[in-house]
Parts: sequence; C-alpha cells; structure tokens
Amino acid sequence: MLLTQTAAGSEVEATVQDTVDTITGFNKFIQEKGPDLIAFGIRILMALLIFIICHKVINWIRKITRASMERANSDTGARQFVDSLLKYGLHILLFLAIINSLGVESASIAATVASAGVAVGLALQGSLSNLAGGMLILFLKPFVVGDYIIEDSHGNEGTVKEIQIFYTKLATIDNKTIIVPNGTLANTSLTNVTDKDYRQLDLKVDIAYEADLRLAKKLLQELVKNDPSVIQSMEHNVFVNELGSSSVVLGVRAWVKSEEYWPTRWRMLENIKLTLDENHIAIPYQQITVHQAHMESEK
Repeated sequence: MLLTQTAAGSEVEATVQDTVDTITGFNKFIQEKGPDLIAFGIRILMALLIFIICHKVINWIRKITRASMERANSDTGARQFVDSLLKYGLHILLFLAIINSLGVESASIAATVASAGVAVGLALQGSLSNLAGGMLILFLKPFVVGDYIIEDSHGNEGTVKEIQIFYTKLATIDNKTIIVPNGTLANTSLTNVTDKDYRQLDLKVDIAYEADLRLAKKLLQELVKNDPSVIQSMEHNVFVNELGSSSVVLGVRAWVKSEEYWPTRWRMLENIKLTLDENHIAIPYQQITVHQAHMESEK
C-alpha cells in the first residue's frame, strides 16, 4: 500500500514537472520569438493592406485609361490591348511590392529574376512571340474588332471580338469562340473579308447549250437591276464566262455593301433558279449514262 502511494506520488510529480517545463519553454519561446512574430504579423497585415489599396488603384487606372482612349476615339482592339497590358503589368509590380513588404530585399528579388531570366525567357518564348505579335497587330492594324478574318495557315475564321496581349478571340457564325495566338496572326497570311465597305458579288450560272442565251442574259440583268441590295451606281455586268464541256457558263458581277453580301448572294441564287425554271431555261447537271449490251446466247 505504501509502495503504491509512493509510485503515484512520483508520477504526479513527474507530470507536474513536465507541465512546468512546457510552460517555461513556451514562455521562453514567446520572450525570444514574440517580437519577431509580432513584426511578421504586422508585415502580413501591411501586405494585405497594400494589396487591397493597390488593387483598387489598378482598377481606377484601367478605368481612367479606358475612358481616355474612348474620348480619343481609339479603336476597340487598341483599348482592349492596352487594358490587358496594364492589368498584367501592374499586377506584376504589385506582386513585387508585396514581396518587398514581407521583408524580402529588392536586391535579392533582382538577383533572383536575373538568374532565372534565361530559363524564364526560354519557357515563355511562345508567350513573348504572342506579345510581340499583339503589338504588331495594334500598330499595323491588319484587322480591328468587328472585322471578319480568315487565317490562311490553319483555316480559322470568324468575327474579331477581342484583341488581348497574347491572343485574339474570334466568334464563328455558329457562335463558337476560337482563340488564336497573336504570334500566329502576325506571322501568317490572312484575309480580312470586311475591311472594305463594299464587296463584289461574283456568281457563276450554267445553262444548257440548247437554251436561249440572249434571253438568259436578259433575265439575269433584270434580276441584278431589281435587287434592292445591289448598288446600281456601281458597275454590274452579265457576261459569258466560259464555254464549258456540257454547259455555257454565265458570269454575274455586282457590288453590294459588305454586311449585305451573304444575304444578297443567297437571295440572288434562289431567284436565278426560280426565274430560269419559269422561262424553261435548263440548268444542266452531270449525268452518267450506262449502256448495257445484250447478246443472244447461241442455241
């Protein structure tokens, strides 16, 4: 019994001593590291404060810049490009400012950036090419927002919706979005379909050799003259374009506004077909005639 009480007392003393040692160590840690922890906490709060203030300032600068460019009648693509450049550039500066506020010296940051410059340059080679391509597009203006372009190397086409610093967004006619790197657009041939105010409608119509050529030309000329979208003050013509192997190919050329090109083309083709049918002018199509020889079997 006495032995058990002694063992219990020793265990209690050991537990108390461990607790005292833990509290003593914690107090010592607080006394030694407390100022550093407080200073680091203050730096964290300062960094958070810097982020909130600078983020608002960046948004304010972007807003002011956009308003200034709108007053200067800058095109939409230039406004989008500059806004994107400010967004990324100012946030990079903000990131460096936050690191500096946490106690990292500017010299250390510069040394780190310099030592990693080659690797970063190689890793971002494509992005730098796209950035340079975006600047070329901004200054040379091969297209602007709202133009319909066809990128020849990969066949991408659509209406330009956004010109960012690294890529350009195209909207297709079926409302899909195509993202094309600016480097690709700057280093390949492309077709700007809507760069001009007017486009020439160029149609080909085949009629049979037996058809009345003069009547067919007269009917096509009347269709061109009576179409509301054809600009009558500009040259238009109906002519024999080719004597084909199985048909006479008539050409129809007229000028329309660029935005009315496709509706006019579709309407004209339909009206041509209906008019030729009403006047019994045949539009030939390819046919394959198979001749089968019948041989009587010998009896």
